[in-house]
Amino acid sequence: MKKTSHIFLNALPILIMVGLIPLVPNDYNLLLVYILIIGAAFYVKIEKNDILIFIFGFFIMLASEYLFIKTDVETFQRNSLFGTMPVWLPLLWAYGFVAIKRAINILDDR
Repeated sequence: MKKTSHIFLNALPILIMVGLIPLVPNDYNLLLVYILIIGAAFYVKIEKNDILIFIFGFFIMLASEYLFIKTDVETFQRNSLFGTMPVWLPLLWAYGFVAIKRAINILDDR
């Protein structure tokens, strides 16, 4: 049960960010809110390689989403970044990479 609660707490910023999507219609305001949430999450807890994983996730998902959109695999109604996707989406994915890394570490007892 302890592992489950730790994984949930690490995923909580993502759940909050996803929940805010329909509540904040302006992509740039949502981007600012995401920056504040992620900054607060890193202030509360930062682990080894979190920033590296965050940056890796940001660029990998930026490129992946762009390719998906350009091949018509997916589309977005909100397209404030490159005219294709929401400007906040790569940040959401990037923090998702961090949460996944932390969950793996929790499950491996690191």
